[in-house]
Amino acid sequence: MSTHDSELYDTVVIGGGQAGLTAGYYLAKQDRSFVILDANQRIGDAWRKRWDSLRLFTPALFSRLPGLPIPAPAWSFPTKDELAAYLESYAERFELPVRTGVSVDGLSKVNGRFVVSAGELRFEAENVIVATGAHQIPRAPAFAPELDPRIVQLHSSEYLNPSQLQEGDVLLVGAGNSGAELAAELSKTRACWLAGQTPGEIPVRHGTVPARVGFRVFRFFGHRVLRVDTRIGRKLGPKLLAKGDPLIRIRSKDLTKAGVERVPRVVGVRDGLPVLEDDRVLEVANVIWCTGFRTDFRWIDLPVFDDDGTPLHYRGVVESEPGLYFLGLVFLYSFSSDVLPGRGRDARYIAKHIGARRPRVQPTARALAATGG
Repeated sequence: MSTHDSELYDTVVIGGGQAGLTAGYYLAKQDRSFVILDANQRIGDAWRKRWDSLRLFTPALFSRLPGLPIPAPAWSFPTKDELAAYLESYAERFELPVRTGVSVDGLSKVNGRFVVSAGELRFEAENVIVATGAHQIPRAPAFAPELDPRIVQLHSSEYLNPSQLQEGDVLLVGAGNSGAELAAELSKTRACWLAGQTPGEIPVRHGTVPARVGFRVFRFFGHRVLRVDTRIGRKLGPKLLAKGDPLIRIRSKDLTKAGVERVPRVVGVRDGLPVLEDDRVLEVANVIWCTGFRTDFRWIDLPVFDDDGTPLHYRGVVESEPGLYFLGLVFLYSFSSDVLPGRGRDARYIAKHIGARRPRVQPTARALAATGG
């Protein structure tokens, strides 16, 4: 594709989830030419594709994006479909130029300008915000393919409801919030094993009045105190991230009452069956990997990463590559940066940084036609 076929914008935002939409909100206030590219076919699909019974852990009051409240009681916990609908209405309300079904596969720089490729499409920009988030690629142990093919395997990101599983016991690997939530649900219809060490739990029952007070305190601490520019943030932040989030809605005693059996970590496979740390072998019909996600930025062909593939930035600004930004990463600026309450501040900071750069770029006619401009 020639450069004449490229769409030219001042800023390209890669990722149309909460982070990307928030960035768009602040860019629109600057009257900049920009486009938001999202691989999903519909805004909010990243939430629609999660398991059917999923609800937010954060109250609606603190889950809103800037400029528009969620149409739900302040202290309620919206369903994943309600949040997806909210994100879609958010983009419509602020007329954000989101292009869905566009899967970005490359980011480079040519003649001083960023080039974003997505199959046959090509976009050029003075600024690029990578807002693909911290939870990109489902993670499972390297030995997962060694399980007997007769065992149904799913990652928690693929699980929707019990109908996906076959008859028989289920092993959930990973005892964090996803593992605990799914174990509580599946224990109603089958025997459940939950493997892994519990990361602790919040000291009060989720959703109660004491929890509301505790949430405000935790939010203040995670948003205002645990930051990369505070001594306590630099000291405690990495330790807390390594430990994992505490159980929020489901508690250990809830799992015990439901009949969920706790077992040690899964360390390998023997004769096609999962092996535990204590050398026990579990004969199960289903395995759900609640083992989290990893980031993958190999599609970015720019020297902006450390040896582990982590972006080198401060508050999302890549100083070594002016015009490149990251948004929605874990501990990007504070402990809350990768969750709903933290993205508004980070997006506002990045948009302000963009606003202070060189004069705005006029979009090409092709770009205007694509975004309805």
